Amino acid sequence: MSQSIQLTIDNIHVYYGSSHVLQGVSLTFDDQVVGIIGRNGMGKTTLVKAIMGILPIKSGKVIYNGEDITNKKPYKISRKGIGYVPQGRAIFPSLSVEENLKISLNNKYEKKWTIDRVYELFPVLRKYAKKGASSLSGGEQQMLAIARALVTNPSLLVLDEPSEGLAPVVLDNLIETFKKLLVEENMHILIVEQNLYAMTSLVKNNIYVMVSGKIVKKINSEILLHDVDVREKLLGVTRLKT
Repeated sequence: MSQSIQLTIDNIHVYYGSSHVLQGVSLTFDDQVVGIIGRNGMGKTTLVKAIMGILPIKSGKVIYNGEDITNKKPYKISRKGIGYVPQGRAIFPSLSVEENLKISLNNKYEKKWTIDRVYELFPVLRKYAKKGASSLSGGEQQMLAIARALVTNPSLLVLDEPSEGLAPVVLDNLIETFKKLLVEENMHILIVEQNLYAMTSLVKNNIYVMVSGKIVKKINSEILLHDVDVREKLLGVTRLKT
């Protein structure tokens, strides 16, 4: 049984200049894996960046395991046990694979996720450890971004559009890795996606739908898989995207 994680987003508002991007977003992390889905431009990445302290929150609160982490510095939020895999991966292209990992490595206490441990999870990264990160394929760069988050030794892994730009077979392998983290490592995952296939493969019961900077519905994967009217109305799609 995984240790309980408490993450509450309470009525947060975020602006880009005068543009009111997040308009009173509230949600509760109440399962081992929770999803946020929506079309492009709906505020999903803004929400993740606000949680991680990258974007300032004008009002509202982010509470993690009983502590107010609203607008704390990103490195302090990371030290609380939240690992972040950003959209677009954001690896350091001029550094080697291993240098990317060493930058994020948390050695303050004895931890379970070491560089050798993530190499066991992603053997290709060990193979290319001394190579420049920019020489990796898109899928390999995504593995590196995940590994970099894992060596911070998080209890909660926040994934922002992890399927972006991946071929179907690479995405399937990545989904299996996330399932392994959930089952074997007791990891908690908050996944932000617009890819219905990726979302419904990982999240069964707690999927929040974002539209125009607001959470408009909480649904489950069965609805996304079988209710075409809901998909079309909320997400503008009728077919599952793989």
